[in-house]
Amino acid sequence: MTPARMAQIHAAAFAGQDRTWPEAEIAAMLARPVIHAVTQGDHGFALLQILPPEAEIVTLAIDPAAQGEGHGTALLGAALRHAAETGARKMVLEVAADNAPARALYARAGFARTGARRGYYTRPDAPAVDALILTCSLAADKTGTSFKD
Repeated sequence: MTPARMAQIHAAAFAGQDRTWPEAEIAAMLARPVIHAVTQGDHGFALLQILPPEAEIVTLAIDPAAQGEGHGTALLGAALRHAAETGARKMVLEVAADNAPARALYARAGFARTGARRGYYTRPDAPAVDALILTCSLAADKTGTSFKD
């Protein structure tokens, strides 16, 4: 998947939020050796920062036109497997407290809240939203796609 397509998906998936990532920023991230891209067909992508024994989901986005079809579940499973295969044993991410679908996806995959950043995500014409810090073990039994969509 090209950085241009990733930027399109990111803009659509995070429309109405304060900031999305342009193509140049995505391309610059992909040039860093610690950044790994995992894709789900043409429907979505995840950017992971992997520094074993820890990995971080920097962003995960599914095209809104394809949401609700299991692409997020498949993409998250692939991201967890990829991180484990590269030596990570723990995955960390931040998610907006008001993003109920993403929070449900992560909970099904075994992520648990380990912290918060108050007022982290700004919204145009709306109050800032907390970022919840979630963590998941990447033990072998956690990297499959057995969690329910």
